[in-house]
Amino acid sequence: MVELLGLLAGLLLGLARPLQFPAAMTLYAAVGLLAALDSALGGMRARLKGEFHMAIFLSGTFGNAVIAVFLAWLGEKMGIPLYIAAVVAFGTRMFQNFGEIRRELLTSGQKSDKIKQDIVDTGVLDDKG
Repeated sequence: MVELLGLLAGLLLGLARPLQFPAAMTLYAAVGLLAALDSALGGMRARLKGEFHMAIFLSGTFGNAVIAVFLAWLGEKMGIPLYIAAVVAFGTRMFQNFGEIRRELLTSGQKSDKIKQDIVDTGVLDDKG
């Protein structure tokens, strides 16, 4: 729930005060945003699975952004579109994370029912539940 409130607050802030980037910085902003979206989906997936750790999330977000911007900068200096590596990597991970989030949300009730049935079948719970 906190994540959705943060997302809503960010969207409202972005609509109220849109950022303008100089043309030379748009590539860096784009790969940085892509890294942030990848980290957000990865954090959501980890939270749904009960594996979320703030230190891992923050270091991953910062590290991904730094690597993505560095690739864009290095590619620009070399005249090679190295930013495409970040786009492919983060894009692939975003789709994978989205798929895992979707599966987790769609099967969470089934998993809960299966666990309850296994507990009853093994006799761990008495008739009172």
